[in-house]
Amino acid sequence: MKQTMTVRINPATREALASIASALDRDRSYVVNQALEAYIELHRWQLEHIRRGLREARAEAFVPEAEAGRVIDRLRRK
Repeated sequence: MKQTMTVRINPATREALASIASALDRDRSYVVNQALEAYIELHRWQLEHIRRGLREARAEAFVPEAEAGRVIDRLRRK
């Protein structure tokens, strides 16, 4: 069951939504729902990884220093 929610958005955002909706041959509600679902999924993923990291830190399940150094060195070379 869908529910109605009212939000205030900037005119430029509304225009962008209308443009995207038109290009997709969909209505703005569809585009907004897709954007919200993607936003929620991204933040759920981030929160779960943060929580997992905190659990590991509390359990003192750290990466060995030498391994962390290798990863940092590899990332610096990119």
